[in-house]
Amino acid sequence: MRRTLNMGGMMDTPVLEQLRRTIKTNAWRTGDFTLASGQKSDYYIDLKAVTLDGQGSVMVGEAVYHAIRDWNADAVGGMELGSVPISTAVCLVAAQKGVKLSNIIVRKQAKDHGTGKGIEGALKPGARVVVVEDVVSTGGSSLKAIEALEAAGAVIAGVVAIVDREMGGARAFEGRGLRYRPLLTVSDLRRE
Repeated sequence: MRRTLNMGGMMDTPVLEQLRRTIKTNAWRTGDFTLASGQKSDYYIDLKAVTLDGQGSVMVGEAVYHAIRDWNADAVGGMELGSVPISTAVCLVAAQKGVKLSNIIVRKQAKDHGTGKGIEGALKPGARVVVVEDVVSTGGSSLKAIEALEAAGAVIAGVVAIVDREMGGARAFEGRGLRYRPLLTVSDLRRE
């Protein structure tokens, strides 16, 4: 019998357990690392090893789509680069299910040529956007994306992370009154 994860009623399929095992095998690294937040860590989760893989992308797309399907979202996206394969996978899964979701990319810096856009994709004022992130530690990258999206007139429907490092990101989102759902936590990944 396959063991399944049930994250607060979010999903009761083998997909999250399969995703957890794939992350543990393909993305978990030990050593001496500096995180985007500037904090030091003895482990690193290189989720691009999963999100940029065909099978990993399918798992991520299914899991995130399932997590947000009742959030009444118009779009999904976040800060480049980590969010891009996630939002793309979610939009593809949604399209296969007959649901229209726009894919949004927030640039770290607005283009200095062409139209000078800071946000790519069809973002309409009032659009409900789910911000996605590969790994959340303090939530800083997602909060920057949220500020840019809100400045462009978007309404944030919530935030989804593939993995929460349990380093304060959840508190940061809750402090802003944002709905937050991690698919997995570091505690989930540490268990055998």
